[in-house]
Amino acid sequence: MTWKVSTTKKVDKQIDQLPEGIRLIFLSLLKEIELYGPYRANWKHFGKLRGSRDVYHCHISAGRPTYVVCWEVINKKVCLVEVFYAGTHENAPY
Repeated sequence: MTWKVSTTKKVDKQIDQLPEGIRLIFLSLLKEIELYGPYRANWKHFGKLRGSRDVYHCHISAGRPTYVVCWEVINKKVCLVEVFYAGTHENAPY
């Protein structure tokens, strides 16, 4: 079963500001979420955000700056995920 992955308008703008290599890694993560679901334990620092129900994040690059992607499972029955942040660790919403 495939998942539908959507991005917010904010993320669409953030993607344009990412370096080319990081953008490709980001797109790879989105494809993986689409094919295998939102629980991506094979990515570095994958985890549920504290105090949330179905909000997850992972690091898509190491070093400085570290880039992070955050997403939320909107509906498990219809397999819907929304990515709401893609950018540096310093500005991440957690």
